Amino acid sequence: MRGRNGRNLPVYIGMVVPALSIFLFIVAYPIIYSFWLSLTDFNPNRGGEWNFVGIAQYAKMFNDPNFWHALKNNLIVVGVSVFGQIPLGFGLAYILFRKHVRASGFFQSMLFLPHFLSTIVIGILWKRMFQADGPVSTLLQYLSGDPSAQFTLMLRAETVMYPIGFALIWIYTGLYMVIFLANLQKLDKEMLEAAQIDGASEFQIFMRVVVPALSGTILVSSILAIAGSLRGFDLIYSITTQGLQRNNAMVLPIFMYQTAFQDFNNDSRFAYGAAISNAIILISVSLIIISNIIGKRLKAGEEN
Repeated sequence: MRGRNGRNLPVYIGMVVPALSIFLFIVAYPIIYSFWLSLTDFNPNRGGEWNFVGIAQYAKMFNDPNFWHALKNNLIVVGVSVFGQIPLGFGLAYILFRKHVRASGFFQSMLFLPHFLSTIVIGILWKRMFQADGPVSTLLQYLSGDPSAQFTLMLRAETVMYPIGFALIWIYTGLYMVIFLANLQKLDKEMLEAAQIDGASEFQIFMRVVVPALSGTILVSSILAIAGSLRGFDLIYSITTQGLQRNNAMVLPIFMYQTAFQDFNNDSRFAYGAAISNAIILISVSLIIISNIIGKRLKAGEEN
């Protein structure tokens, strides 16, 4: 039995159905269940009883100042990832590719090393670094000559995301460096040499030759950064302590976790947590679509 394009349908179906079933069970079903759950007031503490409440959980979420605070922090993380990790990783990859430093293999390994470490371990490491009696405070005391000087950025709501952003850059810049370095090695070196012979400076070669050639890689890296930033939980959770500090640095995944699994005063905490998770998905998809639109417009402008 063959289809119109000559495929053996039983074999084709036998190969597609298992993978499709796994996808539907692991990916599609949780998404559908989460959306249905967000339209109810389900709480397991009531013995599994639930009532259909429509968009009440979403209305509650939009009126919750904690949601907007977590969203603001998440957008800061997205900004650090897209406008910090990616440009820095690209620049470092170009420096290594053009062999402007000696022992480029050593620097490549050292920059990528943090990505091999457990994020929880890294979070605990940076938490120790940023503590009031940690190495950063000790360095400040040494440089300022003030024995009472302390690193207080982690203690204030308006500055807590700065050291967290620094830790995020330290961890993930090496990943984007490797991605860009792999794509740089595919470029035609004769094209770069021709630009150099024509008198182009290193900066002009980078901006007018290399960046346009790797625009697709930049777009894919941006999508990876956005998706990773909006589901990031472990680093921020482990780098902050309980109480006010964690609330100051709250991002949407932590807000969802605290709402669904820790806020026992919430009568519909599971349903409310599901609404927050759906908001994370919607925001992530929206930012990715915007990135795609910007990428296509920039590419169309370069072609014209």
